[in-house]
Amino acid sequence: MDKKTSAANRLKRTSYSANSHGPLRGLRVIDLSRLVAGNMLTLQLADFGADVIKVEPRNGDTLRAFKTRDVETFWKVYCRNKRSVCLDFRHERAIGLLRKMIDRADVLVESFRPGVLEQMGLAPDMLRRTNPKLVVVRISGWGQSGPYNRRPGFGTLVEGYSGFAAMNGFQDREPVLPPMFLGDMTAGLYGASATMTALWEVRINGGQGQDIDLSLFEPMISILGPQAASYRITGKVKARTGSRSSTTAPRNTYKTADGQWVCVSTSTQTMAARLFCAIGRADMNADPRYSTNVARLEHVQEVDAVVSEFVGQRTLAENLQIFEAAEVTVGPIYDASHLLHDDYVIARESLIDVEDADLDYMPMHNVVPRLSTTPGTLRRPAPRKGQHTAECLTELLDDTDLQPLFDQGVIFGETSTANKTEASVPSVSALPQTA
Repeated sequence: MDKKTSAANRLKRTSYSANSHGPLRGLRVIDLSRLVAGNMLTLQLADFGADVIKVEPRNGDTLRAFKTRDVETFWKVYCRNKRSVCLDFRHERAIGLLRKMIDRADVLVESFRPGVLEQMGLAPDMLRRTNPKLVVVRISGWGQSGPYNRRPGFGTLVEGYSGFAAMNGFQDREPVLPPMFLGDMTAGLYGASATMTALWEVRINGGQGQDIDLSLFEPMISILGPQAASYRITGKVKARTGSRSSTTAPRNTYKTADGQWVCVSTSTQTMAARLFCAIGRADMNADPRYSTNVARLEHVQEVDAVVSEFVGQRTLAENLQIFEAAEVTVGPIYDASHLLHDDYVIARESLIDVEDADLDYMPMHNVVPRLSTTPGTLRRPAPRKGQHTAECLTELLDDTDLQPLFDQGVIFGETSTANKTEASVPSVSALPQTA
């Protein structure tokens, strides 16, 4: 990969600041998860200051294998602000160390199949005997109970099983799965919210720790809206409509004269009226076939034909100028090549160039959402495998006790204990509790 940054690059260049901290400073999270959902969950906490310790097996988190030309792009984005410890989970001494780490933590995140954590001797109830405030997030495809709980459950399966794929795509084509980790990402975001809810019970209400049963399947069900209710009312499932909407029209994608695309949404009657005026068809606002949303949905092909003809006779720039002047909700369909040079993205710093060992600078999303007084920060790059093994374990053992564990294959990684920037940060459970 060429390390040189394009001269045309305008993204803000950002360096990691080890001394910065966010509002979750003092929260310690042990992350045993693999792949996407758990890493998305703990990223939300890490970006806002939590000390997230990724505990990896010798071969590392499987997310490291998702590469772009040998660069661990997914790992670099979703594991920034975290530390890495490598253990041999098959070794009893490693499990003992892990128990000690969990005793000092506020949150444990795992994504093993249901029952595996118990087989490792790390059953949540047992862990809470010594750490009663511990919140345990248990991520699985189908949940900890039910007839499918032991089935493997990647996001792809729940994207199909939930009904998402059945409603995605065009009616005369096959169902379409999302081209990204939609099920995992959704579960990760739900999980971060649930974690903070459980911690509120501990910190504010003076309650005890608890388990969070986070399936990939149920968050997908929740974001699909009233599909089940609609079916019960009508006896029909939602047909695939491509980019059209079943609730509003016009809503679609339209090709411009220069081969680009725009997307249109008219979710209110006022917006539809503005659009028809902007394309010189104000008469459609008085035509009973198009004057209401219900009528437009019944004549959606005719509506789309009118809008498509107008857009198709003009370039992307011309269309945007016309619609923006008329305050119509129309926008360009962009890909990454556009976003890297877009004035809005650059001005908002939605994407930033972050210092990187492989690429010099690597573009990635900024911390979201934005907090006005205690924003999230970029404290450290995604860790090398086992980079913080010695650093984290010196909180539990003397330096002289560590080297034999490395020699015996109980632990792996880098042996230096330098730069222990977060080792002395107390956990939330060690801080005074509010009854």
